[in-house]
Amino acid sequence: MLLTRLPLGRLAARARWRGEGVWAYPVAGAAVGLIGGAAFWAAARLGLPPMLAAIAAVAAQVLATGGLHEDGLADTADGLGGGRDRERALAIMRDSRIGTYGVLALAIALGIRVGALSALPGPGAAALALLAAGMLGRGAVTGLLLVLPPARPDGLAASLGPVPLRPAALGMALAALAAFLPHGGRALAGAALAALAVGWLAWRRLGGTTGDVLGAAEQAAECAALAALFIR
Repeated sequence: MLLTRLPLGRLAARARWRGEGVWAYPVAGAAVGLIGGAAFWAAARLGLPPMLAAIAAVAAQVLATGGLHEDGLADTADGLGGGRDRERALAIMRDSRIGTYGVLALAIALGIRVGALSALPGPGAAALALLAAGMLGRGAVTGLLLVLPPARPDGLAASLGPVPLRPAALGMALAALAAFLPHGGRALAGAALAALAVGWLAWRRLGGTTGDVLGAAEQAAECAALAALFIR
């Protein structure tokens, strides 16, 4: 309901239990990963080459989420790249227009995702990789919500309220189940390092997290998880 555009209804803006639902973020990530895997399989069955099948998979995921996390990545890149101080960075991140840093960040992230998927040996491997990356990316969001305060008093991160430890721990444990998939240990390590890097940068530059930062962490973790599959 929060992380996708699947027809499941909408959360109330002031729902008290929003923060308690963070345990389900990796479940939503698994659903988005499976949607991408199904699109890859369908494209491959039609005879499309791996590169086009990978593009179809990523496009299906973007449609499923409405580009939620990609938008956060672009806004965060613009804010941190163009803002000289905390206040200016936060103001840029709220601007609906996209700048050079945002375009570059999106191009790099999409390139990593498409390139990694097209290099995997077949639709089955691509589906498992998308499943793992989807779970780990949303696990990164859960982790940052637990350890970082909101950078501003309003916005998505603040609206979730203090995230309880038990639901957050359960969410991260569910995300870590991706390690049991083929080469999942590499993907878990890559996603964790990427999430730590984004979290440290957000804490240092912004003093906490925002909805855009959470989207950037998800994208960074997902890209790192996919890239890590190829590290020997």
